Amino acid sequence: MPRTLWKGSLSFGLVTVPVALYAATDDRSPSFNQLRASDHSRIGYQRVAKADGAEVDYDDIVKGYEYERDRYVVFTKEELDALKPASSRTVEIMQFVPREQIDPLYFQRSYYLAPEPSGAKAYGLLAKAMKDQDTVAVCKITLRDKEHLATLRLRDDVFVLETMYWPDEIREFSLDEVGIDELPEPRKQEVQMAQSLIENLTEDFDPTAYTDEYRAKVEEAVAAKVEGQEVTVVEEQAEPTGVVDLMEALKQSVEESKSRKKSKAS
Repeated sequence: MPRTLWKGSLSFGLVTVPVALYAATDDRSPSFNQLRASDHSRIGYQRVAKADGAEVDYDDIVKGYEYERDRYVVFTKEELDALKPASSRTVEIMQFVPREQIDPLYFQRSYYLAPEPSGAKAYGLLAKAMKDQDTVAVCKITLRDKEHLATLRLRDDVFVLETMYWPDEIREFSLDEVGIDELPEPRKQEVQMAQSLIENLTEDFDPTAYTDEYRAKVEEAVAAKVEGQEVTVVEEQAEPTGVVDLMEALKQSVEESKSRKKSKAS
């Protein structure tokens, strides 16, 4: 049974569905601890004031907001508690939008939103209606004392709730910020060759075809060290040099992609 992260209700119109939130992802990136070299004891950290290096007791720490460089306004716990969003146990659907209208850049973190048994019928009704219209729901949810903008979409028969960045949290960017006024116009032959390469590399997405090679190497090295074996250090490959002849590079890429496609087919 997965661990429940949040329980509440899903509200659309006058319909209320009891639901629960579950983690949808699991970060498995290798994690290392800092140790003292002499005896491998864990490294701890002290809270010290930057002004004089003196250690500060936890009870003497307050929270400050830096409104100008090195200038702060200080808040008490009671003042911060008063600013928190009102505790809400409702995922409130505010509107429905076509799936393609939401830029994936807004998406932050994914959760599964499943119904309680008593709400299965209404949950299924909303799921069927949204699936038929190929739409996503824009909603709000309060998690860990923070209000989030979010979307609801279907993955198989389960709703995925994805918290989102607020619009003013998305950074604007243009190429002129990195010294490029405009992209050079490619030649017709280069475009055709690039399109051929894309065509040869186009296939159905299979996420199981990809693995975290770094994590696999770390796990293999850890197992070797536990067994008392030496870890082989592989020399890094030289970084590829810049492309001199774009057309020639495209031709070689197309040939390689054709060979790869034939080998997969066989």
